[in-house]
Amino acid sequence: MLTYLNIAQIIISLALILVILLQVRGGGLGGIFGQPDTVYRTRRGLEKILFQLTIVLVVLFITIAIITLRINF
Repeated sequence: MLTYLNIAQIIISLALILVILLQVRGGGLGGIFGQPDTVYRTRRGLEKILFQLTIVLVVLFITIAIITLRINF
């Protein structure tokens, strides 16, 4: 049981790293050409899916970590 939880935690951590790296940061080069980077905008499409997937993966990672900790003690 503990082995499966450890493998699941490794897989979730790799997926979490990948999802975080795929997220777009800031306005990019838009600020150089005069575009305001402080404009509020909503997340749409793939950006919204990646954001929600990040939250789900973090919750799963923490849950598995707590379960693993409970099994060890």
